[in-house]
Order: sequence, then structure tokens, then C-alpha cells
Amino acid sequence: MVRDVTLSEAELRRIDQKVWDRYPGGDPAEFRDAVDFHESLPAEKQFARVLEGAEDVLTQPRAGVPLLDDQIELLDTLVRDGNADLLPTTIDSYTRDNAYEEAREGLNRSRETGTDELNGFPAVNHGVERCQRLIEATDAPVQVRHGTPDARLLAAVTLAGGFQSFEGGPITYNLPYTSKYDLAETIEYWQYVDRLAGAYTEQGIRINREPFGPLTGTLVPPSISIAICLIEGLLAATQGVRSITLGYGQVGNLVQDVAAIRAMEALGREFLPREVTVTTVFHQWMGGFPRDEARAHGVIGLGSVTAAMAEPDKIITKSPQEARGVPTAEANAAGLRETDQLLRMLEDQDIVLDGVDREQELIERSVRSLIGAVQDAGNGDIARGTVRAFDRGLLDVPFPPSEAAAGDVLPARDDDGRVRLLKSGELAIPDDVVETHQARLEERAVAEGRDPSFRMVADDVSAISNGRLVGRPEEN
Repeated sequence: MVRDVTLSEAELRRIDQKVWDRYPGGDPAEFRDAVDFHESLPAEKQFARVLEGAEDVLTQPRAGVPLLDDQIELLDTLVRDGNADLLPTTIDSYTRDNAYEEAREGLNRSRETGTDELNGFPAVNHGVERCQRLIEATDAPVQVRHGTPDARLLAAVTLAGGFQSFEGGPITYNLPYTSKYDLAETIEYWQYVDRLAGAYTEQGIRINREPFGPLTGTLVPPSISIAICLIEGLLAATQGVRSITLGYGQVGNLVQDVAAIRAMEALGREFLPREVTVTTVFHQWMGGFPRDEARAHGVIGLGSVTAAMAEPDKIITKSPQEARGVPTAEANAAGLRETDQLLRMLEDQDIVLDGVDREQELIERSVRSLIGAVQDAGNGDIARGTVRAFDRGLLDVPFPPSEAAAGDVLPARDDDGRVRLLKSGELAIPDDVVETHQARLEERAVAEGRDPSFRMVADDVSAISNGRLVGRPEEN
């Protein structure tokens, strides 16, 4: 059974050798050489230093293309035309599935045709040296963003390649993404990732780790996403990570989103060790976008207003072309500029929302109950407790492809558009909180003249792409 214990140096070396055996680039990178490269980077390229020292909300998009020169040009455009504060390198789908031969073939086709034959940057196939060239060529800190359940080789290559922030975790990049892995397996994989990040940290290279807060991106109750991010933060801290960014995906109701971000920050300080610096990231809407770009700008604007009011440390931006697939660099830069404009316009305004404190209290009580259930299930061991809690449905995720989660929770919006639990299964949250959720959904049902049901859930899933927040019946 997996345990929440720090990997020994000998165990790290053993796993490290096994991981590098899969490297298509030849000899593994020398750890000391990688540390030397990190030490050569100026302060403005050190991810944790920039993020943790920021006084305003930093902006960061998603972006990745196959070819090195094109990726450098893309990131340059995002800084020059979008004024991005932090930069991404989004990894391709083959690499996320550890299909490095297919990634190599796609990279070669991209080189031959000059077109993007992959939907991201195949960092493992590019190798350590070319990753270092990417880092040297950029004008801002760069993060690895991916979606890889088994991210061990990707982490080894990119951290040796100079990246100083690595997204994802054993829950957030397993349950919402795949049915191939059980949870104990991915926890063990990510213990290596976090221990490697911790090893760099011990050498003075502060590696930032960021759980993927939006999860499935579909009506995720804030308490669930925050609890899971805290769990991944605790697991990372055990392995020596000292810079952790807790993530949260926009649900669309201003009161609930502001309350959630404030709760996440407070709970991060409460649960994570004192030696860990906790930052927060807010993801603009992760669900379906309107195809009409003017309406898409409205969705981006709402997310930007939310960030201006809640003041997370950074915001992950979207583009007005989200509904069409991978956005152009120009569209990505436009989303950044729009977000930046709204953040600047609102930074000196003190806007008070009714109900934030009450909503924050509901979220914090639920999160404490979920974390407590995990601790009890594992007799104090977070790794064991996480596996057992998911097995028993005490912790759950809506709409998961993975069998590691029961998928027995069903969310829907109340009459104000806040995400509530229509069905809570065995989820370990207080009874009176469940009753509050049910009562709010009953209020909506009465207003709409229908019973609370899955039809309400389905209407809510597509509401924003159809121009609304709450999926009302047509006659309403």
C-alpha cells in the first residue's frame, strides 16, 4: 500500500535510473549540470521568485506547438503582444500518454511539412539541451503544463532543461483524464516527481508545483477541488517541495468564486507546513465556450473581474477562440490583453459582494471535513487515506473517466448560479451543508416549475456556451 513518506536518496536514485532508461535522447542528464544551468538563470526567469514576489495578479496563458523555433516565437508573441507575466509550454497528447515514438513521428512530420502535426510541445523528444535553449530564449519564467498521469520522464527532462514550475498531480492528472491508472499507482509516480523537485529545492533551485484545480472542468463544487489540491500539496511537501500553487477553476458565480479563492488561500496556510510558500491560481472558465467570439469575450471578462476582486497570485487566461480548438497566437494575446485591461481598471476599486463570507464558511467547513475524512481513513497517512477515501466515496469527483473515483456526486446550479450538490453520495461533508445545498436547489426548482433532476444538470453543463450561466428551461 502506498505511504506518505519521503523517498530516500537511494530510492530516488533507483527510480531516477529507471526513468531515464526510457529517455529517447541518449544519455541521462547529470543532476549537477542541471543545477548549474538553473543557477545561471537571471532572477526574472526564476518562476517561484517571480510568482511569490508579485504585488499584482500575474497573467499566464496556455500555449504549445511542436517545433522549438515556433514555440520560442509563440512565447515571444505572448510577452510582446499579450504582456504575459508567466509563460507556459503545453505538452502534446502523445507525450502525455508516454507514447514517445508517436511523438517523435509527429515531430518529424512537423519539421518536414512546416505545419503543426502535434497539439503541443514534445519536450521529452526535444530533450534536455533543446529545452534549455527554449528557457534561454524566453523573457519570462516558463511552466510545464500537460495532463500526464505518469509524468516521471517528462519531469526529469524538463526540470533538467531549466523549467522551474511543473503542473499537475496524482489525483488531478489521473481522475479527470484517464481510466488507465489506479490511484495508488499515480501517487507513487508523483512521489518521484515531487521528490525530484524537492532535490532541486535542496540545492537552492526553488521548483514550483501546481495541482490542477479545475479537475474535470464541469460544475466542480469548490470544496472538492480545493480539498484535492490541498491533498496534492501535502503529498508534495512531504517530498521536499517548498513552493506550492493551489488551483481553482471558475464556476461563474462571482460570490462563490471570490469566496472559493479566499477560502483556498486561508486553508492553504492552515493545512500546509509552515515552511511551504502557498500561492494561488485562478483558471478562467474551463467548460464549453460560445462559438461567437464577442460572447466568448464576455466569458473572459467575467473571469477577469472575478480575479480582480479575489486577487489570486495569478490567472490562467483563455482566448476568444476556445470553442474552435487551439487558438492562434494573436487570439491568445488578445485574451491576455483583455484580462490585463480589466485587472488594471478594477485594481483601485473596492467592491463589496454580499454573501461572500457565508459562502466561504460553507466551503471551508466542507474542505475541513473532506481532509479530516482522508486523514481518518489513512490513520494520519495522507497517501493511504486518499486511496481509501476515494474507494469509499468519502472523496469524489463529478463526471470522472477514472474508476478510481465513484463518480457518485452530481452537481447543479442553484437559482443564483452557484454550484451545489444535487446528489452527494457518500461524500464526507457535514449534513447541514448538504441540506443547505439541497434547499438552494429546491428554490431553483420551484422558480423554474420543475423537479431537481439530471435534466437540470445537463442544462447547466451547456448553459455558458449557449449564452447563460444557469441552464433555465426555454420558457423561463
